[in-house]
Amino acid sequence: MNLVVDIGNTLVKYAVYDKNRLVVGHSCECNFFLSMVKEIFEVYPKIEHALIASVKNLENKEYEVLSLFCKVHLLSHNSNIPFVNKYATPESLGIDRIALVTAAFYNYPKTNVLVIDAGTCVTYDFINEKNEYFGGAISPGMMMRYKAMNNQTAKLPLLSPESTDGFIGDSTESCMHIGVINGLVQELEGVINQYRERFKFLTVILTGGDAHFFAKRLKNSIFANSKFLLEGLNYLLEYNKS
Repeated sequence: MNLVVDIGNTLVKYAVYDKNRLVVGHSCECNFFLSMVKEIFEVYPKIEHALIASVKNLENKEYEVLSLFCKVHLLSHNSNIPFVNKYATPESLGIDRIALVTAAFYNYPKTNVLVIDAGTCVTYDFINEKNEYFGGAISPGMMMRYKAMNNQTAKLPLLSPESTDGFIGDSTESCMHIGVINGLVQELEGVINQYRERFKFLTVILTGGDAHFFAKRLKNSIFANSKFLLEGLNYLLEYNKS
């Protein structure tokens, strides 16, 4: 069995796989990482391999604790990847994006795939039908946009995401909600259309913590998959075992 751990900016997401079959998947705050590890191995003692992907610096003690239970692979730019990486600066490519492209490679082979990860940031990653990865784009995520308006102005409040109807706000708060949510929807639709104009046969995957918020709002045909990154991590773990 495998354990894959995705340490993000705010949460730790983890999943246990039996080969390619998802057994369980959960998330917790970063502070509970170590206690989470102990509980997982009490419930699933047959885990033999683990992979850690972290967007921030991982403390040695966290890696060492997990190493007490099983063999651990720390995902990095030196890890083996199954696709052709044509990113101009591969050493700066986020490991979360590597995992997403890997999931696209295995789930949609020989296909033009655009993966959109709506999380802290919104990332766009494209792999073509020749299994070549070129890059994509990065823009501020939903909560980052709310926080920016609050932090960079004197009077705009800090709001939590809220659904709104229409595209014309009649109050400061409704204008902010429409600006963030409708603005992101228009961005997502616009980027997808740009890719579809150039690549006629395109599969679009929407994932990330805010994917559920936008999936029903998009007119374009997409596949929503909240576990796409974890799937990619498990594929990478299997690919790096040898």
